[in-house]
Amino acid sequence: MTSPQPVRRLDLPAQTRRRWRGVARWSSALALVALAAAAGHYLAMQNGLARLREAADHRLDMLATALDADLARFEYLPALMEMTPIVPALLGAPSDAGLRDAVNRYLDGVNATAGAEMLYVLDVSGTSLAASDWDRPGTTVGQDLSFRPYVIEALQQGKGRFYGVGITSRKPGYYLSYALRRDRAARGVVAVKVNLEESERGWRKLPGDVALVDERGVVILATREDMKFRPLWPLDAAQRTEVQRSRPYGEASLQPLQWRLKEVLARNVQVISLDGVDQLASTRTLRGAPWQLLVLDPLAPVRAGARYAAITASLAMAVLLLIAVTLRQRRRAVRQKLASQAALQAAHDSLESTVVARTAELRAAQGELVHAGKMAALGQISAGVVHELNQPLTAMRTLSESAAILLDKSRFDDVRGNLQRIRGMVDRLARLTSQLKTFAHRSELPLSPVALSQALADAQLIVSEAARSHGIVIQVDVAPADLAVMAEEAALGSVLVNLMRNAIDAMQASPRRTLRLEARPRAGRVILRVSDTGPGIPPDILPRLFEPFVTSKPAGTGLGLGLVISAQSVRAMDGTLTAANLPEGGACFVVDLPAAMQGVPVAQEE
Repeated sequence: MTSPQPVRRLDLPAQTRRRWRGVARWSSALALVALAAAAGHYLAMQNGLARLREAADHRLDMLATALDADLARFEYLPALMEMTPIVPALLGAPSDAGLRDAVNRYLDGVNATAGAEMLYVLDVSGTSLAASDWDRPGTTVGQDLSFRPYVIEALQQGKGRFYGVGITSRKPGYYLSYALRRDRAARGVVAVKVNLEESERGWRKLPGDVALVDERGVVILATREDMKFRPLWPLDAAQRTEVQRSRPYGEASLQPLQWRLKEVLARNVQVISLDGVDQLASTRTLRGAPWQLLVLDPLAPVRAGARYAAITASLAMAVLLLIAVTLRQRRRAVRQKLASQAALQAAHDSLESTVVARTAELRAAQGELVHAGKMAALGQISAGVVHELNQPLTAMRTLSESAAILLDKSRFDDVRGNLQRIRGMVDRLARLTSQLKTFAHRSELPLSPVALSQALADAQLIVSEAARSHGIVIQVDVAPADLAVMAEEAALGSVLVNLMRNAIDAMQASPRRTLRLEARPRAGRVILRVSDTGPGIPPDILPRLFEPFVTSKPAGTGLGLGLVISAQSVRAMDGTLTAANLPEGGACFVVDLPAAMQGVPVAQEE
């Protein structure tokens, strides 16, 4: 009875050491998972901020160029009045009613041609003598505007400029003024008012918020109404005195915005908090005025992406650790099996039970590995979407760069065409990315007539670079030309791009590389065939082609989800998607969709 006691005392230190080694291993594993999550979060955050800053720079380039052009467009107009005899004559005889009426009508005609909001003439005391809106309510005729900064600057320096709310019209605008002189003495001032609200309305079509801040730090134009005529920070006493004197903001209370600087990333890039929401603020100083353009982008999507990247990285590290544990368990099982073979027959049953227990643990670990792998695959879908959108984004960048060149050459119609194309691409990309939810659940798509020729042309534009790089000829045959289907435009475009890209990938090693798209009507339906000259679909894969995670592509180049999503999208549009191998070689995918009752016009490229 006394012998077992010393044995237990001797085993206690060994058990304690094993327990501490287990704690150390688990602590190391958790530390590795936490380190992977931190690294994934940091890299994703930096990458997201870089993309956000690049997009903001492109928007600022476009907006600053357009606004500088709007500000400079009417600078010639005040000086033109000096060369008109009746305007100096009115300054010499301000009480002549007939001359005043003639100048009013002349200003109205010039302003109607130029497209400004208002054009008017003031005498040297700052009183308005004539204006293009003399016959409308709120005219400046007879008003004393000598306190306005643009009048003072014109009389003192020859020219002036100012942005503020009109004294009589109560509408904000940009004022340009020019002093009319005789023998170097100022005889009066010609001023023009430009309405910038049209530019502001155009900003609302762009992502994020845009604001224009004047030299006092007050927002004078903005896509958000609650930001207008509010300073980023409180005005000092001198600024308030000047504002009360010149009244540039009308009756605005000048309540400061809830603006707080949190981090400076670069000279013109900051992380700020506006109304408690963190945003990336990018600024650009205009050339034609002492103002700054401000673009605000919310940081919530970037931080959400960083969190998802951290989760993906931690899952990947957990998978690696599980693989290591599995290998270690396998080696232990092998050692135990070898030991069991050398042991006595009496211990055979015990060893067999141990092997069964270990096998059950391995199967459980493998099940967790499969689940973790599927979660990682879902994370890779985002990378696939970026790849699908890369070509349209490249085309948009090319159009924006060419727009800048055309703008320098004053080819405004071509610039407008480029901007319309960019807007169309942005709308299509927004509709395309919104369809990602079809992977998670079935949704009802709003169907409308879609011109098949235009849809094929848009899809061909997206894959054109890949087709050219691989020497692939694309043939399109749609008869009749106005053939249309009932579909959702973004979903149909996604299906077409996926089928064409799969065909391009399949023909990379083929001697003859032709991608043919043929569409014909049939009994109230439209049959679209997408065929290639590749090696065809392997027979063992063809019956399971539309099942998740089934692909003939090499490991690492495809998830086996594209055709699943495409088939689901076609079914949601009351259609079918089938596939078969052609007798002469190659694969053929057939899309069967309901035909539109009438064809829709096919857009013509300008």
